[in-house]
Amino acid sequence: MLNNIKPKTGRLLISEPFMSDPNFKRSVVLLTEHGEEGTVGYILNQVGNLILNDVIQDLWQADNHIYFGGPVAADTLHFIHRCYDKLQSGEPIGDGLYWGGNFETLKILMNSNAIDATEIKFFMGYSGWGVGQLDREIEENAWMVSDIPNVDLIFGNDDEKLWRDVIVHLGPKFAHVSNFPIDPNLN
Repeated sequence: MLNNIKPKTGRLLISEPFMSDPNFKRSVVLLTEHGEEGTVGYILNQVGNLILNDVIQDLWQADNHIYFGGPVAADTLHFIHRCYDKLQSGEPIGDGLYWGGNFETLKILMNSNAIDATEIKFFMGYSGWGVGQLDREIEENAWMVSDIPNVDLIFGNDDEKLWRDVIVHLGPKFAHVSNFPIDPNLN
């Protein structure tokens, strides 16, 4: 099911429909780093049970959901955003997206309602691959790679729809995959 797009910072990984690893079942991962030392990304479509103000008490009005970013360092908080104009910090990852930034400034902006929930997404943990590991998994058809079809999709909250929309964006050759059942035994 290879689609010939190579992974790089700012691209998406889409899990194949029947991936057996429960951490990545029907997941869409935003790559925030891809280079000689490995790959880092965040699962965009696995909302967790925590709200931001459950984790950071001095963010009293922050009712943003925290997503499961991946199985690595699951006790760490990370964020991506598209509000560099307000936060004035973060590592650029493409398409007006940024990874991380000054958390003290972020808290001030969030407590004053200067940042909207559609501009930022929080994650517990991250997804990581060692040197060459992701390339091997792509060769084994565990992942497809895509450019970001629409930045708004990244900040949405319809987990299953995101996976389907990104698959359909890959083109007619892949669109039928979006209709595969979660459990192939139910087909």
